[in-house]
Amino acid sequence: MTDTAPIRILAMAGSARSGALSVRLRDAAAKALATAGATVEPLDLRALDLPLYDGDFEASHGIPEGARRLRDALTQCDGVLLVTPEYNGFPTPLELNAWDWLSRVPADGDQPSGLAVTAGKPLALLSSSPGALGGMRALGLVRQFLGGTFQMLVLPQQLAVGKAHEAFDDSGLLKDARQQAGLAQVTEGLVRLTRAG
Repeated sequence: MTDTAPIRILAMAGSARSGALSVRLRDAAAKALATAGATVEPLDLRALDLPLYDGDFEASHGIPEGARRLRDALTQCDGVLLVTPEYNGFPTPLELNAWDWLSRVPADGDQPSGLAVTAGKPLALLSSSPGALGGMRALGLVRQFLGGTFQMLVLPQQLAVGKAHEAFDDSGLLKDARQQAGLAQVTEGLVRLTRAG
């Protein structure tokens, strides 16, 4: 991919509740990605309407359409940005369930399987939490999960935004200049990694 070729980044947040801090950080990252030259496609995981993964449900109902939509969105993007909150020291059920379902999507005609579409796909990770650690525990688990099982190319740089309920100004940017610089480092790194592919 050339330095001038347009790139598409799929941006996801691990929470979809009203006022979710991970959505606010995703949107701040989308602005930074646009500044770095990327086109950003946000994806609402809750809109996929995925039931809790259950093998008996899969056997009787098949793969939900939302899991195929997630596969298709990943197929159409060049890189991924994921913002994870932290629930009890762990990533959210919403995001984990989406990836669990994705792993079950088989290849279909010229469409790859869910696991094949993520292999080698560049990924940047951010986290947010009202706590002081900013979701660092969940961030490490997501890095291991997506870099291992899903074989994504996880950018070494990451950003955890602590006290995230106080972190944003009225325009949606991070108030702290160091955090904003860290966000730029992650998003610019994702663009470079994606172009290198």
